[in-house]
Amino acid sequence: MRARTQDVRAVTRLAPAKVNLHLGVHAEKDARGYHRVDSVMVALDLADVVTVEPAGSLSVTCVPPAGFPEQSNTAFRAASLLAAALGRPADVRVTLEKHIPEQSGMGGSSSDAASVLLALCELWGLDPLDARVAKAARAVGADVPFFLDPRPTLLAGAGDVPREKFPPLDGVPVALVRPEGPGVSTPAAYREFDRLHDPAADPAPICSALRASDARAVAGLLENNLDPVARRLLPEVDRVRGWLSAREGVVAYQVTGSGSCVFAVCESRAAAEAAAAEARLVSAGADGRPRWWSRAAVTISSPSQIPVAKARKLC
Repeated sequence: MRARTQDVRAVTRLAPAKVNLHLGVHAEKDARGYHRVDSVMVALDLADVVTVEPAGSLSVTCVPPAGFPEQSNTAFRAASLLAAALGRPADVRVTLEKHIPEQSGMGGSSSDAASVLLALCELWGLDPLDARVAKAARAVGADVPFFLDPRPTLLAGAGDVPREKFPPLDGVPVALVRPEGPGVSTPAAYREFDRLHDPAADPAPICSALRASDARAVAGLLENNLDPVARRLLPEVDRVRGWLSAREGVVAYQVTGSGSCVFAVCESRAAAEAAAAEARLVSAGADGRPRWWSRAAVTISSPSQIPVAKARKLC
């Protein structure tokens, strides 16, 4: 039985990161002006921690603090949209414990928004499959619908319409490496794409490999036509990519989303951890501080696979 709103003091959910196994942006646009996008995403055990609790009015607090107004936060927009759809006040306080770096292509803000929507379903006694939840997710951003059910997924439309869910592809080890500092903004990436129109690959081969649960074949079929865009806009991404290509135990690698994180599929968790640790060492400046952010992670199909305490400890 679903808990009544007054019985629930707070809901804490994990908001996992994602990587794009396939990203194909097309030149044509829909009536909204959005590019047609084919996207295949898988979730990781790197996660933000999202807590939603009843309050007198809507507020969003980021830890560490965000450098922009709370009304611009995807979590704020998600709560506002769902409350409006239900005809009720958005009377909750949202706390985002951030571990996924911004402008990395790993979907942190989109995952936060989806986690807020799912937490509100629990607080307000709403079925997560209610069409109003999916509508609010799409209105917030293209990646948000994926995180409502983060099994490996093919998305179409503007990358916001789930077309097919695949069997779990859990436990695939990856190393994540991102240059520190400002990353590649999505609007800048799309402007550069519009200038040169790097062609999109067909997602059919990687979808077939996912249906067969063939992780080795999936690794050999990674595609992202925003990968060269990210490298043109931020040359340090190209250096990260080149460095990962030479690491022992790396099977395949590419930029995720519009960047600026590069992920490497590795032969083992030990290889992923070694690559992540070495990335921090080789990028250290004269002051000893790493110039590259890095983590080892594994693919998952549900946030329930990450205990909250483990997420806080490892992130």
